[in-house]
Amino acid sequence: MKNQLHVSIIYNEPTITTENGRKYVSASGLLNTNASFEKAHEAGLLDMSEVGVLEQKEDIESALKVLGYRTSIFNVTNDIDLFIRFLRTEAPDVVFNMVESLGDEAIYETYVAGMYELMNIAYTGAGPMALGTCLDKARTKEILSYHGISTPKFFLCDSPDDVNARAAGLAFPMIVKPALEDASVGIENNSIVHSFDDLVRRVRFIITKYEQPALVEEYIEGRELNVAILGDTNPEILPISEIDFSALPEGMPKIVTYNAKWMHNTPEFLGTVGKCPAVLPAEVEEQVKQTAFAAFTLMGCRDYARVDIRLSKDNVPYVIEVNPNPDISDDAGFMRSAKTSGRSFADVIQTIIECAVERHRLVRPL
Repeated sequence: MKNQLHVSIIYNEPTITTENGRKYVSASGLLNTNASFEKAHEAGLLDMSEVGVLEQKEDIESALKVLGYRTSIFNVTNDIDLFIRFLRTEAPDVVFNMVESLGDEAIYETYVAGMYELMNIAYTGAGPMALGTCLDKARTKEILSYHGISTPKFFLCDSPDDVNARAAGLAFPMIVKPALEDASVGIENNSIVHSFDDLVRRVRFIITKYEQPALVEEYIEGRELNVAILGDTNPEILPISEIDFSALPEGMPKIVTYNAKWMHNTPEFLGTVGKCPAVLPAEVEEQVKQTAFAAFTLMGCRDYARVDIRLSKDNVPYVIEVNPNPDISDDAGFMRSAKTSGRSFADVIQTIIECAVERHRLVRPL
């Protein structure tokens, strides 16, 4: 059956902001190396967290061809009419959905998934509700907390003037993040604050720079774990991956900053090494898996997702983020876990496609 299926990879390329403020697609000619991308980022022209999608797109296309699928590719821009014409003209059996934003607005990824729904097209990954809810870190934490899933104590802050009233009940140190970003955007070494003055300063910085509320959490000192989950009706928890912070320079906080994820050759990048499987006592491992699975299910994830957990010094797992449609690059936490489970990249892509096909089968038989 798979040789008869047409899979369209739908994604959005990163853009370059030029001096006059115009936006240009970067990958097709303006930039083509990591060094160039990082230079553009340092100049404030590019968000490096968007660049990984390019390698993923190429890897997924190669895997689909190896697996025998007919493929097509479309880069979503602000021209929605063109996007709709592509979907109608190409009429893919399945969309491999890689769209993470539209017009620099991350929330619009939910609308793209909604278009697949309205057009009755099978697509991979999470639905609009899960994508939108998980993007809102505070709302995710409210849902998790209501259902008894441990997550660090927090408050949401729209103004630095509100810090004094809202910080009551939380203990230092705290970590301050943008409330509506992912991929470690806005997380830096000085995101960890140890005093009220530092807290106010960091909240002001986040609100001003990212034009959104600041999320303030109690910082959980301990181990950081990535729990990858693969599947839909019968999801499987893959071997747990851990971020090893032991190579970080002395004094740097043990967190996954933006640099640690995206900026090659920085101390943070070199000092945060993923290791899989994580070595955990059996009862702790089981508790971590149960917590991650509960978060995956509760937030409506499907096909593939990653739940990030901080394991406190007394072995309590705290969910810090739920990531639908996570990074599946070769060096990302999800693929470390998949490889440890004995799966190749093509195996993962095959499973994701099969989940989308099976979910859609009753609506439109292929």
